[in-house]
Amino acid sequence: MIPIKNKKKNLEATVEEMRNFSFAYIEKYAPSKQQLKTYLLKKYLKAKISGVNKSSISDLINVVLEDLEKTKFINDKFYSKSKAKSLIQRGSSINKIRNYLLSKGVNDKHVKNTLDDIRENNEDQDFFSAIKICKKKRIGPSRDENNRPLFYKKDIGILARSGFDFETSRRVMDLEKDEYLKIINLL
Repeated sequence: MIPIKNKKKNLEATVEEMRNFSFAYIEKYAPSKQQLKTYLLKKYLKAKISGVNKSSISDLINVVLEDLEKTKFINDKFYSKSKAKSLIQRGSSINKIRNYLLSKGVNDKHVKNTLDDIRENNEDQDFFSAIKICKKKRIGPSRDENNRPLFYKKDIGILARSGFDFETSRRVMDLEKDEYLKIINLL
């Protein structure tokens, strides 16, 4: 590689390179804005770019991210809704969804709007998600009737670690086998 003497050209090349890395990363992972920023920071802080200090790299990354947001390549609102939808299909609780989105750096406003939409569309989402977990892990009402009392505390613990509150866990655990099977058929 031939070293470039002009610092401005080097920064322009770096910005173009950052955009290309961003596009490749977005295509592969569909990240949130914060995830993409972290990726680019790691990538460029490790690289030794001549004539460019770390604060200017951070500024360049912010410029690239703003450009990607304007062109709608990254959108935290869409990211929040799509991740929440996929987590609901897997049987995640609302608490788990909120913690997941916050850990990915999604804005509190987008997280709140997404969770409000979930509650608006289905008033008792946690109950149905807990039933999905019971089916998936074969706990609670999906166990053999003779074993249910023996594993009650263990099953409540599994649901608690999945993010469900005690009332929801108890409601699911107290379901009769017939009711449970009817609900599973509806899901």
